Amino acid sequence: MNSLLGPGTWTGVAVACGTVFGLGLVAIGYGAVRRAAPEQRPGLWRALEARLPTDWTTRRVVIATVAGVVTGALTAWPVAAVLTTIALLTLPGLLGPDRPAARRTERMEALATWTEMLRDTLSAAAGLEQAVLATADIAPAALESEMRELATAVRSGRPLPAALRAFAEDVDDPLADVVVTALVMAAEQQASQLAPLLGELAESVREQVAMRQRIDAGRASVRTGVRVTVTVTLGMAVGLVVLNRPYLDPFNTLTGQLVLAVVGALFAASFTYLTAIGRIEEPIRLISKATPGTAAGTEPGGTR
Repeated sequence: MNSLLGPGTWTGVAVACGTVFGLGLVAIGYGAVRRAAPEQRPGLWRALEARLPTDWTTRRVVIATVAGVVTGALTAWPVAAVLTTIALLTLPGLLGPDRPAARRTERMEALATWTEMLRDTLSAAAGLEQAVLATADIAPAALESEMRELATAVRSGRPLPAALRAFAEDVDDPLADVVVTALVMAAEQQASQLAPLLGELAESVREQVAMRQRIDAGRASVRTGVRVTVTVTLGMAVGLVVLNRPYLDPFNTLTGQLVLAVVGALFAASFTYLTAIGRIEEPIRLISKATPGTAAGTEPGGTR
């Protein structure tokens, strides 16, 4: 036991424990003095926070930082500390399930279903406003909250075009903008043959859903291959550190740290490339977000 845990190892463990204790005190102090509302934070901090990925929560950043410090203390490799922190921040989003894409596909399917419901309701000789209210109560689950807000706005007396534009902003989807644009034009200009147009739009949305599902299936196989590569690489690295540390002694030098940094940079570049080629370019939105202070009755093209 003493041969495995030498003085250097005990020193590393002590440094790691002290670091964790110090970070704990910092976290407690941050929780005690943090401000109540995010809007009160300094502008620079808010700008930096807006540029970070949405899944980089404070808890995740703290865990990644602590893990990086512990890794650096145990290995005495500063590059390993940096790589560990970056890996814990980025790899879960890259290797884990693509929840945003799945949610987007689900919402697109719900949009197609709602468009078909509107078409069928309009075919029964109902007016557009009545059709919107009737379908809002039985809307698909993925759009339930947005449809509830739309129905509430219409029932409160808000003009239908303005309520539909607000609905498009809440959904925040280019395909929803296409459907809403057709509905707004019908509400403002009393367009005829709206039901057949909605049927064609629903069919187009379902084609987009099918295309995305094919793309997601191809990306899933790539993600599986990346998971295997990362798991084998990290498993071998951890095994060498634990079972055969003298084999990694060349990394104790400055040259070894530079080589480790180059290897980490190559991994980062490859993961960045995989993310870039798997990204789907979104079409330009037809309905932009309303500027603050714009009244419902003065929206462009709205009811005055």
